[in-house]
Amino acid sequence: MENFALIGAAGYIAPRHMGAIRETGNRVVAALDPSDSVGIMDSFFPDAHFFTEFERFDRHIDKLRRSGANDKVGYMSICSPNYLHDSHMRFALRSGADAICEKPLVLNSWNLDALAEVERDSGQKIHTILQLRLHPAIIALKEKIAASASDTKHEVDLTYVTSRGRWYSQSWKGDERKAGGIATNIGVHFFDMLHFIFGDFQEQVVHVSEQDRAAGYLEYENARVRWFLSLDIDDVPSAERLKGLRTFRSITVDGEEIEFSGGFTDLHTRSYEEILAGRGFGLQENQSAIQVVSAIRNATPEPGRGERHKAIGIR
Repeated sequence: MENFALIGAAGYIAPRHMGAIRETGNRVVAALDPSDSVGIMDSFFPDAHFFTEFERFDRHIDKLRRSGANDKVGYMSICSPNYLHDSHMRFALRSGADAICEKPLVLNSWNLDALAEVERDSGQKIHTILQLRLHPAIIALKEKIAASASDTKHEVDLTYVTSRGRWYSQSWKGDERKAGGIATNIGVHFFDMLHFIFGDFQEQVVHVSEQDRAAGYLEYENARVRWFLSLDIDDVPSAERLKGLRTFRSITVDGEEIEFSGGFTDLHTRSYEEILAGRGFGLQENQSAIQVVSAIRNATPEPGRGERHKAIGIR
């Protein structure tokens, strides 16, 4: 049984990490969050020590490290706001633990090089949650693309609408300096998926860059991609809204819809199983997606250049 610590226990994604830790037969012994709204921990690890101050958490982790192998924290799961991931991963490694960090690993690709140095110095490793790489439908698509012999690039349309209420813009998620913008905060998994299936990133154009909407064109070794991301419920197709749905996800490859709406609930557990077995995804696997979202964030929109997603201009 491995001892885990958890940073960001009050966040939306933290329960998935707690569930994965429990389901892989391990335990959280210490958790940190500046908010004390962490009653969810009673459903998973009621005996874990909890801290709202980093300094006390730091002292407790160090005490466990000095107490011996049975008490030492072996892994630190990081579910904190995006802009804190870099610092918290460094803390984990310097505390003698491997880090398991939520997406996006960092906001800018050059941060990965610095983290690689900390890995070398500490002898510990950084792992990340790239769960779409473990989704059966995505794996099947990757194998299909790899097996197809074609001189032309595949035509891909990616649409992801996940509506958010007014609270979103008032939280850290609405602050580009902290979250990285919509492409980073909700799109990074999809950009990693595109790299995973279609090879190296080659070119990008941004057509729309707003707080709640972004769209553009991406080119990979084996694909030409038109993408659209939105947080606005008005961008959910009307037929879906009539069903009471607030989220819409669609990927077509050469005009064929790829069905992967199911199978998400256990992917954090699968990710933890792979990490604990030594088959997790590390810094190198994050390079392409972080490069893409950083380029999108820093690009000047060029609405008239390149191929546009059909959803642009619908409102």
